[in-house]
Formats: sequence, structure tokens, C-alpha cells
Amino acid sequence: MADRYLAQLGQGKTQVRKSRPMTRAFLMSWPLFLGIFLLMVGNGSQGTLLGIRGNLEGFSTLHLSLVMSAYFAGFLGGSQLAPELIRRVGHIRVFAALASFISAILILYPTITDPWVWIALRVVFGFCMCGVYVTAESWLNSSTPNNLRGQTLSLYMIVQTGGVVAAQALPMLGDPSQYVLFVVVSVLVSISFAPILLSVTPTPTFSSTKRMGIAQLFKVSPLGCVGILLMGGVYSSTFGMASVFGTSAGLSVSQISLFIAAIYVGGLICQFPIGWLSDRMDRRRLILATAAMGAAVAVLPFLSLSFPVLLAVGAVIGGVSNPLYGLLVAHTADFLEPDDMASASGQLLFLNGFAAVIGPVITGFAMGTVGPNGFFLFLAVLFAGLTLYAGYRMTRRPAPAVSETGDFAPVLPTASVVTMEAVAESYMDSEDAEEHEEEDHAA
Repeated sequence: MADRYLAQLGQGKTQVRKSRPMTRAFLMSWPLFLGIFLLMVGNGSQGTLLGIRGNLEGFSTLHLSLVMSAYFAGFLGGSQLAPELIRRVGHIRVFAALASFISAILILYPTITDPWVWIALRVVFGFCMCGVYVTAESWLNSSTPNNLRGQTLSLYMIVQTGGVVAAQALPMLGDPSQYVLFVVVSVLVSISFAPILLSVTPTPTFSSTKRMGIAQLFKVSPLGCVGILLMGGVYSSTFGMASVFGTSAGLSVSQISLFIAAIYVGGLICQFPIGWLSDRMDRRRLILATAAMGAAVAVLPFLSLSFPVLLAVGAVIGGVSNPLYGLLVAHTADFLEPDDMASASGQLLFLNGFAAVIGPVITGFAMGTVGPNGFFLFLAVLFAGLTLYAGYRMTRRPAPAVSETGDFAPVLPTASVVTMEAVAESYMDSEDAEEHEEEDHAA
């Protein structure tokens, strides 16, 4: 049942159902998925560890916000430069070089506990992670046949989110003030590269589509552009500043880990039901409703900071924010020609990355001004802004007919240009399938 449900979401409403497509997608690429899972365990745990360790070292909230923002600055730079680097020297060389830097940086964090050194290391770390994502996703995309692309995207999202959730167990197994946890994370990341490298055979070709201008994209889909920008701030704040909030609020290490895990578990659980709804109604109404829910829930910690309330709030915020990103991508695609979606994806990534750089800094300022709840205040403002703008856009033009919209494809804010273009291809495959079915009915 789950395979069939996920297949419908990834491949579209009109595709003929095949037996256990999710299982076939996993069996074809399980070493790559294993490597990606371990990589996400390492990446997810180092973000939590840095927030806790920085607080133990006496870093100010401003310094910690800059440390967290630096990752997204490096990631944004990597999204612009890594593809060209891969084209020049090849996937394997880039992958090996960036992997070495990542492992080294994870060891350096506890060795040099200075905020400005951490900021510099995080910029490099973000750049390297982006390059690794592009390389791994290129191999994954090239090894996946077209008829399994939707299922592979779904499974990739599940593996990524599962890795981040599993990562939250690591800080509870040791002392963040010591060296050992950082060594364990470095080892996990180093091991993650082995199944990725050993599982691939031919080196995939890499090409990027010429980008559509931001002004042109805004004319086509104002809500898509504004929404992606706002959700970039939401994602970077939850991913980067949740552990900083936890330490400021006096939570224990185990409570911080559970709070962060709740955010990602909520996103994983809600991704597909919301995606299912999006294929059956005006997406703008669903965007408005989910954003409004996020805004309402984000103010609850001002009434109570009890741990059960925080867990529930974290789960709901994750449950609306992750699907919202995919909803906004799908909404943008509804107003583009299929061939233009790939060119537009680069600008969507840039908007997301630009806001992600600023998000932790504003969150840190808010926390320094109003206390730990500044974390939720910033999220509430972003969700409220998206709610209001979605309502405004609903008055400006009618919604496209549901039968004429593309199918929701699960995509996370961490997606590289490779995955975004794979999503664009899944939209094109969906429209082709609908055209063929209409032709069959006509015949």
C-alpha cells in the first residue's frame, strides 16, 4: 500500500501502477542510499553538536548565528561554483577532494574553539557539502531509469530526512564538551563515501541548463518566488538555530536532540498527505492553510515552554515547512512550460539559498532581543508573511484547473540543482503521461 501511495505521488495520477516500484528503486541504488544516509547522519549531528558545544564554550548568540549562517553561505557559493568545478576536473576528483576537506573540518571544530575560525570552517564545509550533494545526486539520477524517477525522488527524500533524525541520537551518546563525538561524526562521514564511490560504474555526464532571470520568473510566479524566499529563512532557522534555541532555553542535550528530531519526523510524516492534497485542489489554498497553521503554532511557546509543547510545536513546524517547499516548487511549475522548469530551478535554489544565509542571523538577533522565544517569533513572522501573500495572490488571478496542473514531487530545501532538474523532468514525464492517456481515450 505504501509503495503504491508513494508511486502515485512521484509518478503522477495517470501512470499505470506497477508492483512495488519503491522496492525496485531501492534495490537498484541501495549503496548510494546507504552512503547518503550516513552522510546525512554526519551532517545532521554536526549542526546539533556545534550549537551545544558553542554554548558550552561561551559563544554569544550572535556568534552562533553567524556560525550557522556561514554553512548556508558556503552552500550558496557551492551551488554556483561546484557544477563548473565538476565539469572541469570530473566527478570522482571533486568528490574525493571535498570529502577529505569535510572529514578534516569535523576534526578541527573541537580542536580550535574560536567562533571566527568556526565561521570560516563552516563556509568551507557548506561549499564542500554542496559539491558532494551535486556529485552523489548526479550518480543517483544517472543510475535511475525514467519510469522509477518519481519513486527514487521520494525514497531519496525519506533517506535524507531519516539520516537527520537518526543523527539526533549521537549527541545523547557522549559528552559534547569532549572530542569523541566529533571524531565519530568524522568517521561516519568518511565511511559514507565508500558505498557511494564503490557503487557507481560510469561517470555521469553533468550539464546545467541556462537559467531564467529572477525578474522573468517573478512575473510568471510571484507566489513561488516570494514563498521560496520565505521558506529559505524558515529552513535555515530550524536546521541551524534549533540547537542554539535549546541551549538558550535550558534544555538538556537529550531534550535538544528530541526537539530537532521532532521537526524532521513531522516533515517526513506530513510530506505525502499534503502532496496528495495538492494534486486535488487549488495549491494556493493549501499553501495559505499550511502557512497559517505554522504561524499559529509558532506562537504557542510564548504561552508555555514545557517540553511536551515544544515537541508538538517542533513536529507541526516541520510538518508544514518541508511540504511547503515542495508545494511552492509545484505551484511555480504550474505556470511554466515544462521545458522552462529546469531553467527556473536554478533561480529557485538561489532565492532559497540567499534567504538561508540571512535567516540564522535574524533569528540570532531576535533571540538576543526577546530571549529564546525569538526563535519562534521569527518563524511566526515568516509563516504569517507567506499566509498573507498567498491570500493576496489568490485575488490577482484564477487558479489553473486541477486537471492541468503537474503532480507534486517531494523535494527538500537541501536539494541541489541536479535534484531540482530531476524534479523538472518528473513534471515533464507526468504531462507526457497525461497526453498519452488522452490520446488513448480519443482513439
